[in-house]
Amino acid sequence: MIDAPDSVTARERPPESVSAGAIPSESRDLGPFLALEAATLIAGTGNGVAAIALPWLTLQLTNDPAAAGIVVAVGAIPTLIASLASGVIIDRLGRQRTSVGSDVFSAVSAAMIPVFALLGVLTYPLVLLASVVGAVFDPVGVTAREAMLPDVAKRASLPLERVNGVHEAVWGMAWLLGPGIAGLLIGSIGAEASFWAMCAGFVVSAVLVGTACMPTPAPRTVSHQHWLVDALDGLRYVLREPAIRSTTVLSTVSLTLVYSVVAVVLPVVYERLDQPRELGVLFMVFSAGGVVGALLYSAIGTRLRRRPVFVAGLVAVTVLAGAYALSPAYPVQLAIMAAGGFLTGPVGPIVNVVLQERTAEELRGRALSMVFALSYALFPIGYVAAGFMIKAVGVPWTFGTMAIVSSVSALWSMATPALRGMEAAPRI
Repeated sequence: MIDAPDSVTARERPPESVSAGAIPSESRDLGPFLALEAATLIAGTGNGVAAIALPWLTLQLTNDPAAAGIVVAVGAIPTLIASLASGVIIDRLGRQRTSVGSDVFSAVSAAMIPVFALLGVLTYPLVLLASVVGAVFDPVGVTAREAMLPDVAKRASLPLERVNGVHEAVWGMAWLLGPGIAGLLIGSIGAEASFWAMCAGFVVSAVLVGTACMPTPAPRTVSHQHWLVDALDGLRYVLREPAIRSTTVLSTVSLTLVYSVVAVVLPVVYERLDQPRELGVLFMVFSAGGVVGALLYSAIGTRLRRRPVFVAGLVAVTVLAGAYALSPAYPVQLAIMAAGGFLTGPVGPIVNVVLQERTAEELRGRALSMVFALSYALFPIGYVAAGFMIKAVGVPWTFGTMAIVSSVSALWSMATPALRGMEAAPRI
């Protein structure tokens, strides 16, 4: 890939670069895009409900906090393996078929718990089993739906920036709604019955994708290679392309730090203060900021240079961690979380667009799956490292260390010439 000079702007990229081969506006069809995003919202909300309902149900069955932690952590390994294999499945079976199949199996995994309860045999090991089954199929569906974004963008004659910005905002909204809906369901019909709602949601998601006539190409000819060799073709491509490699690695490192703050460090701080409500508000403010940032990028992303927006998101992570190291007052924390969510909101859409523009049709699923696999592998490491650091050096120094690591990532993003390729015309 030939790097473009920093002066190249989004306006200098040809219109075809954002939605190559787009059909005339009078023939545009928004139906597939809307159906895909509705399916994403419903399936993502179901995942958000499960994130609360599974540990809650486990505590009801065992009254053991460690067991509740295990039921969440046990999904990490199958999720990682599934993310590695998902690209091969998508490229061999087709994006639409894979998405529908994944939702069907996710619905089955959700139904397992209330069915076992009705039969009077629901135990902690069976909850673990249902968690593992769900962890296997969820990343496959997520990757398949994201692989369809360029297809629905082409059918709707929409630029990739807009489609990806909306998609990331919808995903953030799903996780913003999911925990709240979980609380309502558990309070009204109980933890076990709440899984019926999840099952129904996955069925609706499968119907939406399956009946929306997604304009996805036919699956490629079945490869005679072992699936792992096939998957590694995607990894080699991601590592070979400078712009894809740099955006993927830098964003994953920075977002690992952000999620470690949100999922580990702040819960420790506010658990010690016995202020769960204040912690919940911080999470909601951060999520809402991310949704707004992604939507704004969707609206004006085609008029912006990608590199400065991407770098701003990485710098925001440094500011967030550094500011929290100083233990600011709660109103200041709210402002920091809102700004951090807003500035990091466009990072995901930019990473997606860069990959989509530079990846051939037959390789898209495998390339996307490798990007997801890197995240699934690094995020748990970040969580564990944050926990041990808090125990060893305390919360302020943990935040300070995160700020240092994040600042290195941000400075590298400013210096590396590989990111200049973000502004270049797409290769496909």
